[in-house]
Amino acid sequence: MRLTKPLIPNPRIFVPAVLVLMAAGCATVHVTRDYNHSTDFTAYHTYHWLRVSAGNQLWVDRVRQDVNQQLQARGWMEVPSGGQAAVTAFAATRQQQSLQTFYSGFGPGWGGWYWWGSGWNQGVATTRVVQTPVGSLTVDIFNARNHHLIWRASAHQVISGNPRQDRGKLARAVARMFKDFSPMPRG
Repeated sequence: MRLTKPLIPNPRIFVPAVLVLMAAGCATVHVTRDYNHSTDFTAYHTYHWLRVSAGNQLWVDRVRQDVNQQLQARGWMEVPSGGQAAVTAFAATRQQQSLQTFYSGFGPGWGGWYWWGSGWNQGVATTRVVQTPVGSLTVDIFNARNHHLIWRASAHQVISGNPRQDRGKLARAVARMFKDFSPMPRG
């Protein structure tokens, strides 16, 4: 049995669209959040920083600024010490291996691309291992009185190495981390 129509109606449009979607997927920030479900977050109004760890002082300042902005937008006030909550942040970069596959040689206009038939065998696939820099940030908030962890969020995202672009990615990641901050206690 031979199919008479390509599986993809117009490969000239489909392939670039897939590449754009793949590139957009790499820009996605992955966020996880967790909190102590018995904590009444309405009882917290002040916080102080315990520590921020990042690659250099520029990124330490940027992380602190973005977290401060999110907490203050929710009515919390930073104090030099003695806050009701204590905040820490840890940022790091690691290299993640991924596979990239490129296809070529499907013929003029890709017209021979069929599931069955000789058109499928006209292309060549090349796969290579690529090192991709991934940035991660974890923010912890503790009850300052008893030192119990009350809230944690982590974000992971592919970074570009361009400080201006990565600065924007950091701000958006921190905003996503705090999206549902001040959860109501259960029960």
